[in-house]
Amino acid sequence: MSETTVTIYTKPSCVQCRATKTKLDAKGIKWFEHDVTKIAAALEYVTEELGYAQAPVVVVDDQNHWSGFRPDLIDKLS
Repeated sequence: MSETTVTIYTKPSCVQCRATKTKLDAKGIKWFEHDVTKIAAALEYVTEELGYAQAPVVVVDDQNHWSGFRPDLIDKLS
């Protein structure tokens, strides 16, 4: 099992968010979730600081983050 833990910024009823969480689970990667529709600071972080406009936003660290369902990048984590 991987020791990587990622943070996922999501919104309700998001197909790409669900696919991302499923793929991370399948790879044994731990994750924490923040709903950008309920946490204003989370929405501000992904839009203002990271510059993303699409969910999910996956943050591994300050240099490694992306938006959308990216199984290719998830595979690189394990």
